[in-house]
Amino acid sequence: MSAVTHGGAPAVAGSPRLLVTFGTLSATMMQALDTTIANVALPHMQGSLSASQDQIAWVLTSYIVASAIATTPTGYLANRFGVKRIFLIAISGFTIASMLCGIAGNLGELVLFRLLQGVFGAALVPLSQTTLLDSYPREQQGSAMAAWGVGVMIGPILGPALGGWLTEHYSWRWVFYINVPIGIATFLALSAALPKSEPRRAEPMDFKGFAFLSIAIGSLQLMLDRGQSQDWFNSSEIMIECCTAIASFYLFVVHTLTTDRPFISPQLFRDRNLVGGLVVIAIMGIVLFSTFALLPPFLQNLQGYPVVTAGLVMAPRGIGTMIAMQISGRILRRVDARLPILVGMLLLAYALYWMSTFSLDVPSSHIVWSGFVQGLGIGFVFVPLSTLSFSTLPHAYRSDGTSLYALLRNVGSSVGIALAFAYQTYGTRMAHSVLVENVNPYNPALIGYVNGDTGLMGLSGLLQIEAEAQRQAAMIGMLGDFHYMAVGVLLGIPLLLLLKPVKHDQPNADEFEAAVME
Repeated sequence: MSAVTHGGAPAVAGSPRLLVTFGTLSATMMQALDTTIANVALPHMQGSLSASQDQIAWVLTSYIVASAIATTPTGYLANRFGVKRIFLIAISGFTIASMLCGIAGNLGELVLFRLLQGVFGAALVPLSQTTLLDSYPREQQGSAMAAWGVGVMIGPILGPALGGWLTEHYSWRWVFYINVPIGIATFLALSAALPKSEPRRAEPMDFKGFAFLSIAIGSLQLMLDRGQSQDWFNSSEIMIECCTAIASFYLFVVHTLTTDRPFISPQLFRDRNLVGGLVVIAIMGIVLFSTFALLPPFLQNLQGYPVVTAGLVMAPRGIGTMIAMQISGRILRRVDARLPILVGMLLLAYALYWMSTFSLDVPSSHIVWSGFVQGLGIGFVFVPLSTLSFSTLPHAYRSDGTSLYALLRNVGSSVGIALAFAYQTYGTRMAHSVLVENVNPYNPALIGYVNGDTGLMGLSGLLQIEAEAQRQAAMIGMLGDFHYMAVGVLLGIPLLLLLKPVKHDQPNADEFEAAVME
């Protein structure tokens, strides 16, 4: 296998690079797809496994919590045992766990196998990013991140539509079986083409720091995932999880600053671009993934779209993302990387504002075009941000950096989804209380409408009016979400000042290592 050394990392050349690229992209898309593909199949799982709604929710919760916790040690494991070895173990474990999920005979088995799926799948996204960055010379890393970003962002977009189609035409078990052939092909490609990577350091693992951080992340994820169903801070469970998360994170910070060999090196946070990238990607996660979570219920429950049709209406968002990623990946060598990020954030804000003006009668063309504009914004933000965040990070810290990057994106998405649904519930309740104030026998307009040729007389008519009031209130609550997301994106624009532009004729990040470590 031919390879050239570039900045301390092996830059794979020739046809092996194509196999490495294929393997990393398929691994990324497989993991990203699994974060959403099972959502639409939950009702079918619930009936098949004779579970309550609260019980079946653990199919999602177990995966999210396990994935969040297992993301944190990815950098250490890659440095300790080598990127290739950990990558192949993660792919094998994820594939086997997916098969086990498909053959699960009861809810307990399914939750256990989903937990294993989350543990092994957590490493796929950060290691695929590390592998692509290591496989391409610096001048081509923008294009590599564009291709990688397609896998990360397309997965959540296609997940609901693909999951609905598989469930409708086959069985809910196929949302897990589909990973098996992809996982096998990914394993074969990377085992053949990925160069063997030697361990970069052999320091013992800081188990105390890992334990504190894992408890903090796990408690936070449980609080965010179960808060809506448990009425948030009116629940003792949520209060306990919140206090546990705060206390554990405090202990983790104190331990990190006082121990000789911390689990996450504080040296990472001396890199200005990485810190800026972590802050921005967390905010983008809050905004973007909450949009992905809100749109399927809007299209299916309020608009009455079938599952497959809803997926097709959302597809242009993915097309816009791919177009923008390819454009931004090509222009990074010629422009300040912050410029396409700015353009992308403005497009995102415009698309979200447009979505905040929707009504229940909105034509599908508006949904399609607003999604396409949002996709353009995602693409223009994601590639330059990924490239710029690691442009000055020494190669020795790249695995740790990509793990933190993935962790902040996942935590941001969990926070965003929780906030979006919490506000939608609040906004729906407030809007409903206002709307039903006018449903009374003293409203002449309503009485005239009911007494007309509408068929709304009697108790059945009142039930129809109540259902419509609830539908309108839910729409108003969702519009409020989109409005505040647009404002949040605009408020995040000044954070671009945290990022330092990097000239393409300056030395590689590893040549900055001495300066960064001073």
